[in-house]
Parts: sequence; structure tokens; C-alpha cells
Amino acid sequence: MESIDLFKIVGAILALLVAIIGHEIMHGLIAYKYGDITAKDAGRLSINPIVHIDLFGSIIVPSMMYFIPMLLGAESGLLFGWAKPVPVNMRTVINSGGYNAAMQVDLAGIFYNLVVATVASIAIMSMSSPTSADSLSYIFLYIFITQLLLINVVLAVFNILPIPQFDGANFLIHLSLKLKINPIAEFFMKAEPYGMIIVLVILITPIKEYVLFMPIQMLLKALLS
Repeated sequence: MESIDLFKIVGAILALLVAIIGHEIMHGLIAYKYGDITAKDAGRLSINPIVHIDLFGSIIVPSMMYFIPMLLGAESGLLFGWAKPVPVNMRTVINSGGYNAAMQVDLAGIFYNLVVATVASIAIMSMSSPTSADSLSYIFLYIFITQLLLINVVLAVFNILPIPQFDGANFLIHLSLKLKINPIAEFFMKAEPYGMIIVLVILITPIKEYVLFMPIQMLLKALLS
């Protein structure tokens, strides 16, 4: 039993790193496609997790969400976090490819998470649920892939929400600028300092049941159907 608990923790950590690091690298890769070398020059296109780890988003928040429910006698919580944002010079991207290019950069991380989640769902459906007769390596692999599916779905759903500083809001900014609806872009840009406050409000209030958990469940059901 202790081995399974350890597998769950290690599997969740590894899956989170794959999800958040790949998410950020994709932003930088698409920006690089449009001539922006900022992320490359900063060494942020590397898969080395050390250059991407954010103390608050990659360690503190995931630890609180995972372990606090356990301390309160509940099952481990929903794992969520983020890496350091990859630096992108949007002016270079827009000059090269217009607002369509900027929107591609905005959605690149979400697209990555959805692709990984889809691959993980296919793998899960092709595997049988582990039993005590299975090897520890098979049990760990099944746990890891399950966590990979769940965490990537969570990140995709959360990032598509129009929260200032997150991908959904950035997409709406560039879309509104393209359509010349400047007040929308101005609203989200002015709200950027409050983005993390909105995230915390969502995570610690019943709001998360409607804006986070319901979409996550719907997407998981679609992927596993």
C-alpha cells in the first residue's frame, strides 16, 4: 500500500512537470517560428525542468492542493500548477505574422496539453486496470498515464478561461485587437495585476465546481468515451 501511495505522488509530480514544462516550451517554439528568439536566447526552450520551475506555481500551489485534503482526512486533491512563463516578444511575433500569429502563440500551450491528454486517454483505454498480480512497473506506468491525462485536462481547461495573465485572456486580447474592439483588450490588460487573485478565488471557493470541475469532467468523459 505504501508503494502505491509513493507511486501516486511520484507519478503526479512527473506528470505535472511534463504538462507545465511542455506547455511553456510550446509558447516559445511557436514564437520562434515567427522570428522571436527571446525564449531561445533565455534558454527556455530546454526540457531541463530547473529552468522552468516557479517556486509558487510549480511547488507551493501543487503541494497545497495535493496534500492539504489528505491532512484533512480526504483523498488527495486535484493537482494543478504552472511553470515560469516563457518570455515572448509579441511585437516581433505580430510584426512577422500579425494577430493570427499572436493567437497561435497564446493557444500553443493549451493545444499541447490537449494532444498529450488525448494520447494518454488512448493509452489508458488500451490498458487493463492494474491488479496485485501485475508488476510494480506496470502499476506505476498506469498511475503515471492516468495522472498525465488528468493534469493535462486540468491545465487545458484552466488556461482557456479568460483569466488575466493566462492564455485565454491573452487570446481574447489579440482577437479583440484584430477585430478592432479595443475596449476588451484594454479591460484585460488593466486587469492583469489581479490575475492571481482571481485564480485563488476560483480555487478556494465553490466557483471552481462550475468553471473548473464541470468542464474537466465533460472533457474527460469525451476523451474516454
